[in-house]
Amino acid sequence: MVLQSSASLDRVFQALASPTRRAMLRRLATHERSVGELAEPFSMTFAGASKHLRVLEEAGLVRRRVAGRTHLFRLEAAALAGADEWLRFYRRLWTAQLDALEAALKAEGEAAAIRTRKRKGNA
Repeated sequence: MVLQSSASLDRVFQALASPTRRAMLRRLATHERSVGELAEPFSMTFAGASKHLRVLEEAGLVRRRVAGRTHLFRLEAAALAGADEWLRFYRRLWTAQLDALEAALKAEGEAAAIRTRKRKGNA
């Protein structure tokens, strides 16, 4: 089980709150990329992309590697484990509630079918 401090988890969720940062993480899932490569689909400046990447870096979601003048970033998926663990509790809760709803709807459907058959038999 992954234990993550509340502040660390807050930083991960704050970083994930931005659609731009989520898209950057998605692009990093395949291989490391430069700031320019990450900025390009958004038509943003290097400075703008760097601000997003700094937030991701502070949350531990990416690692920076400097090769000459190029800053390369790679995904650090382990940082997502704490968020996944936190969400897993709620996933179990939602699943249990949906299972209960499904059972109630199925029981109601079966009861309605019985009432319909009885009506047709009495008609």
